[in-house]
Amino acid sequence: MLRTVTRTTSTTLASHLRIAVARLARRLRQEGAEEGASPSQLAALGTLFHQGTSITVGELAARERVKPPTMTRVVAALEERGLVRREHTSADGRIIHVTITDAGRAAHEEYAKRRDVWLARKLADLPREERAILAQAAVIFERVVES
Repeated sequence: MLRTVTRTTSTTLASHLRIAVARLARRLRQEGAEEGASPSQLAALGTLFHQGTSITVGELAARERVKPPTMTRVVAALEERGLVRREHTSADGRIIHVTITDAGRAAHEEYAKRRDVWLARKLADLPREERAILAQAAVIFERVVES
């Protein structure tokens, strides 16, 4: 359903954007998801992909805003699929670092590609003026998220 917001307060705009962004994010997850991968696994894989180096399970849990035991299960599932590698790096063995594997990088890139292709098709159907507005909105969203 396409709505036009005519009288916009900050609260009204926040609500409208929250709903639209959540629906878009859900649709992108559905379009890009591969068989057997949970949203948590895909998110963790993306974080590891962008991290570029190993990270502890605790740091990964904090970035994904989940509890360490939850992240331990996510990492175990990714490791079982060969997408990440766990390494005990401390003398007592309690600290575990996680590194994305080449297979994990390839899986993440394929996941991102499927989402980008779906979104590009949707954007191509929009008038040029609306695409220009969305380009400006993307920059604004990045600024809001990073502030």
